[in-house]
Amino acid sequence: MTRSEGIRTGVGAWLESAIEAAGRRGLSDIKPLLEGLADSTIGLRTAAWNEVVPTGGAADTAGGACPALHASTSATDLTESSIAALAPRVASGEVSAVRLVEECLDRIARENGRLNAFITVLEHQARADAVRADEDIAAGRYRGPLHGIPLSLKDLIDCAGVPTTAASRVLEGYVAANDAPVVARLREAGAIILGKCNLHEFAFGTTSEDSAFGAVHNPWDTIRSAGGSSGGSAAAVVAGMGFASVGTDTGGSIRIPAAVCGCVGLKPTFGELPCDGIIPLSRSLDHVGPITRTVDDAWLVYQAMAGNPRPAPLARRPAGSLTLGLLRPYFLDVLAEEVAGQFGSELSRLGEAGARLIDRAIPHASDTATIYLHLQLPEASAYHAPALERCPDAYTPPVRQRLEMGRFVLAEDYVRAATGAGVLRAEVDAALDGIDALVLPTVPITAQPIGSSVLTLSGRGYPVRSMMLRLTQLFDITGHPAISLPSGHSRGNLPIGIQLVGHRGRTTELLQAAAAVEALIARRD
Repeated sequence: MTRSEGIRTGVGAWLESAIEAAGRRGLSDIKPLLEGLADSTIGLRTAAWNEVVPTGGAADTAGGACPALHASTSATDLTESSIAALAPRVASGEVSAVRLVEECLDRIARENGRLNAFITVLEHQARADAVRADEDIAAGRYRGPLHGIPLSLKDLIDCAGVPTTAASRVLEGYVAANDAPVVARLREAGAIILGKCNLHEFAFGTTSEDSAFGAVHNPWDTIRSAGGSSGGSAAAVVAGMGFASVGTDTGGSIRIPAAVCGCVGLKPTFGELPCDGIIPLSRSLDHVGPITRTVDDAWLVYQAMAGNPRPAPLARRPAGSLTLGLLRPYFLDVLAEEVAGQFGSELSRLGEAGARLIDRAIPHASDTATIYLHLQLPEASAYHAPALERCPDAYTPPVRQRLEMGRFVLAEDYVRAATGAGVLRAEVDAALDGIDALVLPTVPITAQPIGSSVLTLSGRGYPVRSMMLRLTQLFDITGHPAISLPSGHSRGNLPIGIQLVGHRGRTTELLQAAAAVEALIARRD
């Protein structure tokens, strides 16, 4: 028997056992998912890198505008402004925190019924915090550019005295005793918390439609998904219901909704910002970061979350000074026509501006999904094991099915996947050698209709979930910082995103490159 035949025989025996065990638990409907996991496990065990020891990149050990928005915006409405533009006006007293909070609350009252972006609105607390902010600023106690600025949190992040629901009935009655460290730092910077945003239940999805509170709707077309899992956060920012939001990213959950809603989403380097006080999905992959309107705003919120409430302005550089690595194989193989066209247009503009574009490759990129699955599923399942025993029916069925799948991943395959993660990390490090950043689309498709599970590209069907994750989840595995920027719209006026990926531990340099690309795109628009 060949090695490959032996692997297939072994996985086949495991599959039979897993299906039998699932049946005993009343989970016969996950049989197709287990069969898919079996195929993925065969791919994991037969991957060429199983015979290779990585030579570098040691593993980290650290845990247009929206028509609906403009239709109701007056000339004096500040809810479309950037934080960077508003901060000096707030500091001088020209614009009050009270006014900003009232305008955001008014926008939430008008738009949330349509978008379902918020689960909890902290109306009274936000108003009281705004009064205190104005008093402090008037007394000369200005804390920095976030002082008096209203923003929101993904409802996976603890905020003292406020329920954390994770968009699930599983956590009914849970109220956070303390702020998550990133929330405490934002408060210390003077930010005002407006409320908690809707998401895909327990962050385990890419569309924000499996939620105990109903689906989040895309501000550009409400029959479509806002992306996920931080869909409520992105929808809130784009619709003017706050000037920023804090999301989490385990497979792309900041960048995906930012791309399909048309805003900026930053995933910093793994471990750079603490995830304490945030309900985990997969501890080896989880990141927390800002969703904003501009790169400058992402810089300000990111710095405050890192404990620096008064950062120097983000240094500027021209787009023509950039050297970018263009990832072609795998990353450009499957793209919707309009996404491919828009990405090609951006590359042409970068080239015309003087940026150097160098072809780079990730040799084992096609193993990304297999490695991700065998890391994320068992880690998520382990965290949820007590609740799966106590109240399994409290989960939405699709999320419960994926959590149950994690119970059938073998320890040896989890270890193999961890080895594969090291291989991918080294390959991304090598691809970044000598350049500023990698460039690729953020999501290969535009926002899909809520409830759709399959789409067709070039006559072939693809699962929506895997397509949404295709270009983002690699960089959660490797821990490299990545950012999504708005990059125009489809013919149907749906946003498209462009993604930059930087060196680990050099998130500031990535933001500088992103600001240069953003300025080039803005000149076109």
